[in-house]
Amino acid sequence: MATTFINARLPDLDRGALTGLTTLTIDAGRIVGAGAPVAAGDEIIDLAGLTLMPGLIDCHFHVVAWSLDLWANVIAPDSLSALRAAKVMEWLLQQGFTTVRDLGGADYGLVRGVEEGLIDGPDLVICGKGLSMTGGHTDLRQRTDTRPDTLGWRVGNMGVLVDGVDDVRRACRKMLKEGARFIKVMANGGVASPNDPIDGLQFSDDEIRAMVEEAGNLNTYVSAHVYSDASIRRCVKLGVKSLEHCNLITRETADLAAAAGCTAIPTLAAYEGLKREGAMLGFGAAEMAKLDVVRDGGRNSLEVMRAAGLPMAFGTDLLGQLRKFGGLEFELLAQVLTPVEILRGMWEAGARLCRMEGEIGTLAAGARAHLVAFDADPFVDIAALGRPEETLRLVVKDGVIRKDMRAA
Repeated sequence: MATTFINARLPDLDRGALTGLTTLTIDAGRIVGAGAPVAAGDEIIDLAGLTLMPGLIDCHFHVVAWSLDLWANVIAPDSLSALRAAKVMEWLLQQGFTTVRDLGGADYGLVRGVEEGLIDGPDLVICGKGLSMTGGHTDLRQRTDTRPDTLGWRVGNMGVLVDGVDDVRRACRKMLKEGARFIKVMANGGVASPNDPIDGLQFSDDEIRAMVEEAGNLNTYVSAHVYSDASIRRCVKLGVKSLEHCNLITRETADLAAAAGCTAIPTLAAYEGLKREGAMLGFGAAEMAKLDVVRDGGRNSLEVMRAAGLPMAFGTDLLGQLRKFGGLEFELLAQVLTPVEILRGMWEAGARLCRMEGEIGTLAAGARAHLVAFDADPFVDIAALGRPEETLRLVVKDGVIRKDMRAA
């Protein structure tokens, strides 16, 4: 039996406004079409003027990052890490995210858990573990810790250490064989790791080329953790297509990235959350100093990338206790971008990165019935999408209602 939502307002990105009251019909987990009259026998769901949209897409998340204490995540038993990740995924779906691209940590078991109905969470698009060189981002060992890396493949770890072209190829092939949909490289210093400065380049050109080749051999791409302009420019020239963060990008490099067909994923909420509570939650003085560098550059990067025409997808990158700040991403993006730019980036650029174009991020006939209904007009108040406890009324995934707060 088909289901028709009536009295719904749909987003029209071309007009930058909601439609008038209309209908949307779904059947067998797919969208049939919008605007048609209710057919005899259809189940009817009256949305009473709510905004009905494609499900939200977060293109930069780490579902295994249960705590901001990353070492505690790593040493947790694998079974416990998986159970914790399932809780995070269930929370994400309740926030309206029906698809999440995991940027390091999640494995194929978590993907299967959703597919088999064991986890009531979003579809998970995984890269396996982020690739880090020794001493790079995700190498959590202190300078005095000379033990070899023996924890890299644990479920709670976001990255694995690889050094040299052969090691890189082996790791890429292993992860692609085990269900990775793309490859992630830590190509620049990071905030959360103890030994790598923000302006430090990581991996050799040959190592990154090997990643790009291995991904390309299976018709997929490489995503890179990058902050500094030099690291971004190098990755673009080496064939990397997904540029995470990009806080310190210049216009010249943004032009180069746009011409190369890259997509950027700014993650401003991560730095805002860390600024507010990072020190209280255990971040040291060195990490907080690095945070200030990238946080201050974040807003400017939006203006630079917009001017270059570099597509920007939506991502939050919030770890552990900072997940509560995820809604801030809409508010921070809206300081520079229009609601249309934010939504088009989330749905169109997001679907491309997830390699699910035509399947998600659209209300077109044939797309999967991943839907959310908000008591808000996103073209008037885009930040309302970041306050789901106030505004989110309905979550539908594959045609099944997963959250219904219309009577609340």
